[in-house]
Amino acid sequence: MPDTTCTHAPTPVPAIDLALKLSQFTDHWAPRTVAEFNGHDIMVAKIQGEYQWHSHPDTDDFFYVLHGVVEIDLPHGAMVTLHPGQLYVVPKGVEHRPRTRGGEEAHILLIESTGTPNSGDAATAAPRRVL
Repeated sequence: MPDTTCTHAPTPVPAIDLALKLSQFTDHWAPRTVAEFNGHDIMVAKIQGEYQWHSHPDTDDFFYVLHGVVEIDLPHGAMVTLHPGQLYVVPKGVEHRPRTRGGEEAHILLIESTGTPNSGDAATAAPRRVL
């Protein structure tokens, strides 16, 4: 059996600091990729006000709230309210509209297949930006 004992100090690997990443930009509804995971972008975004109604025909839409309150309008008058530490997954093909409560800013973490347009339409989507 080979000796796997480490004879030197391990090289520290920096963790991804989401608050630091969020401090590097101010625009809303423009997600920033902070890591990649199995063909998916892990992104942070600042949001404020209402986004447009949209759907993603081929992928679910993952929302995790880091700061603030996010409301996601769903078909037939349904709505989900998310507080920090809560998440919701909008099933693929379901039209939805994320928004913040009372016009306040919120910070969210998103996980989407790399290349998925945030608006559901490549023509109107925010460009992919990596931090």
